[in-house]
Amino acid sequence: MIYLDYAAATPLLDEVYNSMEPYLKNNFYNPSSIYLKSIEVKKDIRNARNQVAKILNIKPKEVIFTAGGSEANNLAIKGVMNKFKDKNLVVSSIEHDSILKPAARYNTKICPVTKDGIVDLSKLKNLIDDQTVMVSIMYVNNEIGSIQPLRKIFELIKEIKKSRTERAVKTPLYFHSDACQAANYLSLSVSKLGLDMMTLNGCKIYGPKQSGMLYIDSNIAIDPLIEGGGQEFSLRSGTENTAAIIGFVKALSIVQEDRIKESQRLTKLRDLFIDQILLDPNHRIKLNGTLKNRLANNINLLIKGVDNETLIMKLDNLGIMIASGSACNASNDAPSHVLKAIGLTDQEIKNSIRITLGRFTTKRDILSLIKNLQKDI
Repeated sequence: MIYLDYAAATPLLDEVYNSMEPYLKNNFYNPSSIYLKSIEVKKDIRNARNQVAKILNIKPKEVIFTAGGSEANNLAIKGVMNKFKDKNLVVSSIEHDSILKPAARYNTKICPVTKDGIVDLSKLKNLIDDQTVMVSIMYVNNEIGSIQPLRKIFELIKEIKKSRTERAVKTPLYFHSDACQAANYLSLSVSKLGLDMMTLNGCKIYGPKQSGMLYIDSNIAIDPLIEGGGQEFSLRSGTENTAAIIGFVKALSIVQEDRIKESQRLTKLRDLFIDQILLDPNHRIKLNGTLKNRLANNINLLIKGVDNETLIMKLDNLGIMIASGSACNASNDAPSHVLKAIGLTDQEIKNSIRITLGRFTTKRDILSLIKNLQKDI
């Protein structure tokens, strides 16, 4: 079996499972209880929070553990906008649905991207007015792997905030990024990126599903989605899923430690595949998005005349698993909004496939995929 859909989900690393196992069985105690065993579990969660804070270069109280990236994105959008219902926010046209759908509840402006899938900074600047309270731009797109210029966006926002101060405009302006696809390969230092909020997801980094977090700058007050016992600094109530938290943090530590080496390894495999597959003598194959500003593990191809669903099923029968795009929309007949945003027609979208590499992808896997693809196209 050759698995090449790492952007959808990653397998649980043995080290991650081993870190979680004690909390699935013996150390099951509720961290809110006051007896010694529970206090020990609560201390383990505190240590995990401190570890995340060190990786992201933030304060421990700015780490809010959630049940995955979608919840964290919803908390960011709704948490801010419910406090500023008369204001607006700006998001990019290629955001994940867990940003676009909650954003649709409010006065939202959509920023277009270039044909390479990069946010158009001049258009972004024009969209931000004195009533804009939030900008949410993903770090890396989950379908075409385009890496967004977050630092440049931060500098733009910084200029706008300075202008507001000079003109006595009191509306705050927060910068959030969905970084779920970035954690395996890119730096997560929020101070260098210039972020006020950032989303991470465990199931994209070889951790457990339904685990993740939202970084929230301690100077920002937001409304919670889930109210109750006051866990997670009253921003995410409910008995803590200790095993998921421990597993998420273990996975985050591993991928961040290995990110440079793994990025270099996968870039070589990605480029080997692209170089070979674009040699198609009929010139029917095109790379969707940019190669220059692309995540190390992402390949998205337009193959003219080939139905992507048929091709995916053929490869699946051979034991090779790829995708047509976001797994969240796999059962939806609607064309990819990401590929639409970069200018593809509905027919071209039906001719497109996504291949995403990971820690267990080998050169042999890539060569096998090339061989089988060339037979079918």
